Amino acid sequence: MKVGVVGLGAVGGLFAARLDAAGHRVFALAREATVAAVREHGLVFTSSEGETSVHRIEVATDALAFEPPDVLIIALKAQVLAEEARSLVPLVGPDTLVLPTMNGVPWWFLGDDWLASVDPQGHIGTSLPLSQTLGAVVHLSSTSPAPGHCRHVFGERVILGEPTGGVSARVNALAEELAMAGFATETSVNIRRDVWFKLWGNMTMNPISALTGAACNAILDDELVQGFLRAAMVEAAAVGERIDCPIVQSVDDRIAVTRKLGAFKTSMLQDTEAGRPLEIDALIGAVHEIARRVGVPTPNIDALFGLVRLMARSRGLVTGV
Repeated sequence: MKVGVVGLGAVGGLFAARLDAAGHRVFALAREATVAAVREHGLVFTSSEGETSVHRIEVATDALAFEPPDVLIIALKAQVLAEEARSLVPLVGPDTLVLPTMNGVPWWFLGDDWLASVDPQGHIGTSLPLSQTLGAVVHLSSTSPAPGHCRHVFGERVILGEPTGGVSARVNALAEELAMAGFATETSVNIRRDVWFKLWGNMTMNPISALTGAACNAILDDELVQGFLRAAMVEAAAVGERIDCPIVQSVDDRIAVTRKLGAFKTSMLQDTEAGRPLEIDALIGAVHEIARRVGVPTPNIDALFGLVRLMARSRGLVTGV
């Protein structure tokens, strides 16, 4: 199988290394610093057990350097994809499967009715055909400590499904390939529900951590902050009910799961500390937009969205406008 990976950071590096080790032909689009590092030293991958391997994959900064792959894995942040989507068109052949492995609400979540918060110019939807796109939810943690380096921290779970619902032959086939590459793959008849369930926790913990600089345990230890978090989660669950994405877990149970992470720094907090643009719209802006569309009041979500958006703008942690 020929695999293209767009974005060779924490998640993209993990998929690239695993699939290369499984015998697939892998190439990657990456930034100049990463391309230079991989060409000189290879993609350096460290497993969660501490074992290091080097993967000599093809890398470039320009999509025109490669032919369309069988599978195109997109491991960019949503706001970056919105800016770069049109440049990926040369990689999407008539038989190419597009697999976004991104946080938050994807552009395809409402079908052809693209979300302005995630795809403001419509470039993603017009560049990456919905008919060739699979839904994915990734439950794992990895880091990219330096260009061309990837370290797997924990988690192996990848859920796949058709964006419009159901499990197809192509979903099963790709799930099998990823399983042979070391991922704990599952298939879902309603991948939208899986997307919303993961988002249910991320959309609160991430922006609150970015605003406060606090790790997950400190956020939950503050009674007032936890109360605010709970109120926002109740609102998001109400939106989920309206769009056929009900939450089957209680708020208490989800908080108990988060507590097990201990002093865990969310990805948005790590980006804030590193001065990188924040993934706000896909994680909480989309929830605000969908809530407005379906008529569900979300005052706590709105406040959180406004605060983290203002913080990002004031500190220069945004892309685009």
